Amino acid sequence: MNKYMILCVDDERDVLDAVLHDLSPLTDDFLLEACESVNEARELLAESSADGVQLALILCDHMMPGERGVDFLIELKRQDFTRQARKVLLTGQAGLEETVEAVNNASLDYYIAKPWNADELRQIAIDQLTSFVIATESNLLPWVQILDSERLMQAISDRRLDFSDS
Repeated sequence: MNKYMILCVDDERDVLDAVLHDLSPLTDDFLLEACESVNEARELLAESSADGVQLALILCDHMMPGERGVDFLIELKRQDFTRQARKVLLTGQAGLEETVEAVNNASLDYYIAKPWNADELRQIAIDQLTSFVIATESNLLPWVQILDSERLMQAISDRRLDFSDS
């Protein structure tokens, strides 16, 4: 299987630690990273790209020193290496205008308000990762035991039907 990363970006260390804890069950199959700023995230993404590790999911706060999370998600949507990554805004401060801006730029796949429920956060991450894998992987079978098996089996079935129609 390919190497994929989940990246959490928030300027509050307590928030990052909580997100990392809540998503820790995914660490057997995904590299889980945390950054306290957009600049740090850019550096990590450049290193990951050089190492062949692709961003699968980013959970990003909105209000951070120096740069808005929405602007960073829009930037990631415009870059080849991060375009297909699923983008989640995890914040308590984004207003409707910023959220609409991210949605209109096709740069936001999901919005989670702080504080969040750990089980719900994990399920949203699994759902977003399933969407990513369906969109990017040719062989979905290895992911069936890790992510949303029902959606993956449906995608496998749909692909077989598409192939038989050709």
